[in-house]
Amino acid sequence: VVGHLSGGHVNPAVTLGMLVAGRVSLLRAILYVIFQCLGSIAGTAAIRVFILNKIKCVCQKLLTFCLLFQQTLIDEVYYNGLGHTSLAPNITELQGVGIEFFLGLVLVLTVFGACDANKPDSRYIAPLAIGMAVTLGHLGTIRYTGASMNPARTVGTAFATNNWDSHWVYWVGPVLGGIAAALIYTQILEKPAAKVSEVSDKYGTHADEREMRKLESGRDYA
Repeated sequence: VVGHLSGGHVNPAVTLGMLVAGRVSLLRAILYVIFQCLGSIAGTAAIRVFILNKIKCVCQKLLTFCLLFQQTLIDEVYYNGLGHTSLAPNITELQGVGIEFFLGLVLVLTVFGACDANKPDSRYIAPLAIGMAVTLGHLGTIRYTGASMNPARTVGTAFATNNWDSHWVYWVGPVLGGIAAALIYTQILEKPAAKVSEVSDKYGTHADEREMRKLESGRDYA
């Protein structure tokens, strides 16, 4: 919906990968990360209010006062900490960093590959490719780290639940994975951009072929 306006990064790991690759400026990257985190906090807070609170109206002296008070509408076992990501009991913080590093690496590699300007046809399947990368990451690792893949996503739930345990894991892992993915793609996997002369020759050749076809078709009619 807004990819053509901002790039639709959504994820600080993607933004910092783009920064390392030289696709966005430092100022833009900083602003993106700030507003990604603020958006996550706002979204999770809205869900928390919807699930954990309700409004009670009390009539007193012919005036109606709407009082917002804390009351659980859904048992905690069902909302499970608003989906907050946390390490499994048998996973150390270092292991968590490794898992999130791998997830960030795969996700950002997919983003770079799907959005490569040298592969214009891939833009049609980019949403599917990126969505599949996120889905497979969750299927494989959600039981170990919660499969955050996105530091901003974890900031939102951490803020709403006031649970900051091992929070650094969900920044260091995906961000380092995103940076590694950016370097791997730009230095190894990315096809070099075509030179101006090559592009001119290519289109010039196509133009000559079209002219020849027109001439041949004209001879046929003659």
